[in-house]
Amino acid sequence: MKWLSRIAVDGRPLRESRDFRLLTAGTLITGLGTQATLVALPYQVFVITGSAFLVGLIGAAELGPLIIASLFGGALADRIDRRRLLLLCQLALVAIAAALAIAAALGPPPVWILFVLAAAMAGASAIERVARQATVPGTVSKERLPAAISLTYGLYQLTSVAGPGLGGVLIAAFGLTTPYAVDAVSCLGMAVAAAMMSAQPPSVAAGGHEPVFRSIKSGLAFLKQIPAVTAGFVMDLSAMTFGMPRALFPVLSLTVYHSGAAGTGLLYAAVAAGSTIAALTTGWMSHARRLGRIALVAVAFWAIFIAIAGVVNTIWAAAICFALAGAADSVSAVCRSTMMQVLTPDAMRGRVSSVFSLVVAGGPRLGDIESGTVAAIATPELSVVSGGLVCLASVGLIAMAFPQLGAYDGAKVGQEGIERQSLEDEALEASELI
Repeated sequence: MKWLSRIAVDGRPLRESRDFRLLTAGTLITGLGTQATLVALPYQVFVITGSAFLVGLIGAAELGPLIIASLFGGALADRIDRRRLLLLCQLALVAIAAALAIAAALGPPPVWILFVLAAAMAGASAIERVARQATVPGTVSKERLPAAISLTYGLYQLTSVAGPGLGGVLIAAFGLTTPYAVDAVSCLGMAVAAAMMSAQPPSVAAGGHEPVFRSIKSGLAFLKQIPAVTAGFVMDLSAMTFGMPRALFPVLSLTVYHSGAAGTGLLYAAVAAGSTIAALTTGWMSHARRLGRIALVAVAFWAIFIAIAGVVNTIWAAAICFALAGAADSVSAVCRSTMMQVLTPDAMRGRVSSVFSLVVAGGPRLGDIESGTVAAIATPELSVVSGGLVCLASVGLIAMAFPQLGAYDGAKVGQEGIERQSLEDEALEASELI
């Protein structure tokens, strides 16, 4: 069936690269536990406090460590072996998840302990995410990079389908200790994979490494040279801040749909299910040139489906809307990731990836605060609808403010990237001779 081969994501990166296979396997295993905790933590806070506002404040507790760790993680990923950095972060995540399991086993813990551990997990996860993203281009050839990005994103989203469902089932059957314990064990998966990978040292610029703070500043300044990527960051931040009501999933499930922990898991899994199906059918995007325009349209559809989800009155109708929104977000994410990797030189990849990671992980946390606050002032349903509508309006504003996003041409940029890389390789060879 030719149509299937045209849309199915290219699996050649997995066949051709051992390191990419290890990285992907580690991501899959670890992702299951991570997503189970994603359900368990807000569910636990809401059960203890009964407050949608406090559930939203989990995002506030995570935001500071996330920002700091992402920026420093980017600088580290451009200075030291990315494989080693990945390994150290996973070991830290094992310890944090184990602490959450112990706290849950000893009885309902003080809420501040959950906030502290959530903050620590956000920081460690931020550095791990930066290191993992910066590692992908070093494990595959340039020709396979778009397919590798689609595979990585799609398979990670697959864990986001099974993980929340698993988390909801584990909570309902065994209590809150079990999903945290599963997370601790699963984090060892990426640790083992990283230990087995070959070294992934970053490229060194001709002038050598800058001091850490100057390096962070240089990375942020570099974003001015890639406005299409910067526009993608701004658009995703807006979409997640206003259009991601994940903090309200336990609130909606318990108070609107009366579906308990299993319903909470279903809503989380619905977004990821749509994302997975879309990401694993992005073979058509390997021939697409106007990735910026595709991303703009995809985020507009995300916003529309989120707004509709706020007005339906059954959990299955809401789950369908969230799944369609997740599919749109997946297309946007693959477009934005591809543009970022194509336009960013390896010596700057860790720092640009840190901003990408900060946006991807920070946006939903801001969304937790926004959606939780609006729900506390008004209603959960109004919070979902208003967030979707604000997100939709922001798409038009971003398109006007950053015309480079809509003008992105993958064929033209690809040729420019080849020429730039050739010059960089010649400069590196010259510096080594000196």
